[in-house]
Amino acid sequence: AFFIGVLDIAGFEIFKMNSFEQLCINLTNEKLQQFFNHHMFILEQEEYKREGIEWEFINFGLDLVPTIELIEKPMGVFAILEEECIVPKATDMTFLQKLHNQHEGKHPKYTKPKISGKSSTNHHFEVGH
Repeated sequence: AFFIGVLDIAGFEIFKMNSFEQLCINLTNEKLQQFFNHHMFILEQEEYKREGIEWEFINFGLDLVPTIELIEKPMGVFAILEEECIVPKATDMTFLQKLHNQHEGKHPKYTKPKISGKSSTNHHFEVGH
């Protein structure tokens, strides 16, 4: 018998309200999934090619690098947050404005939330998966 197992550990949890801790957990999940995808899908297929196995390359379309970079690269969410933590008189709104200025319309995984109707929750930004 043949068996193929695929582990899916990625994904941003969807809650009514996400905290900083949840963002860190989600980032870790994205990085683990990217590592898994790269090793199981990309490197395995390259190994098949080296071994001369007849194989048609499959693009699984699971590149999570843009989401990871949005959060942790220079001028990403964490870098801007760190900067705001040391700037006198910084607020959540100055942080949000810097995020919008840096990423809105420029990064494929960053959007302002679309709020419809009356909402008691203040949504600041969205990170796509």
